[in-house]
Amino acid sequence: MSATAKFWNRMAKGYAKSSIADQASYEHKLELTRSYFTPEMEVVEIACGTGSTALLHAPHVKHILATDISENMLAIAREKAGAQGITNVTFECSPIDELTVPDGSTDMVMAHSILHLLPEPEATVASVHKMLKPGGLFVSSTVCLQDGLGFFKYILPIARLVGYAPPHVGFLKEEELESMITSAGFTLEHNWRPGPKKAVFIIARKSEA
Repeated sequence: MSATAKFWNRMAKGYAKSSIADQASYEHKLELTRSYFTPEMEVVEIACGTGSTALLHAPHVKHILATDISENMLAIAREKAGAQGITNVTFECSPIDELTVPDGSTDMVMAHSILHLLPEPEATVASVHKMLKPGGLFVSSTVCLQDGLGFFKYILPIARLVGYAPPHVGFLKEEELESMITSAGFTLEHNWRPGPKKAVFIIARKSEA
């Protein structure tokens, strides 16, 4: 088991109990995403955590494949799905670079609070592009720590030493994130940031060609 999987397995129970820091922004992101849904959509979510977002979106689409590296996170997600009677979300434990989603097979890929935690986010964005059908959508929410939060570089080693930070945390700028996504072949349709130090929410489309 990787160090990343061990970290999130250990954090799963606490993560499940934590509250959303900015509920209004979260709900706005849900609304923006749902404006693109159709009842026949096939959706993939990478790094779904305990499944909250996937379960909220499930009534609006045909099926969601929700994946995460942490089996403990997914065990909580499955319990929540069962309690809510939701049957059109499939939870799968897999590292992002080992997902077996066929090329050109899905309508939307969601990746929330994960790109800045990956050693090679560019490779993940390129992989997402391959998964999507022509005209498919990539929806992401990413913390850009280099924009006013660079001081975390000095805090992270201590947090990691005591077990409260994941193995990798990247320091992106918003323009770097945008360039990463457009360079992979996407066109930005929504780019929303509720505040100067908030996560950047992007909806991007793969070309129809």
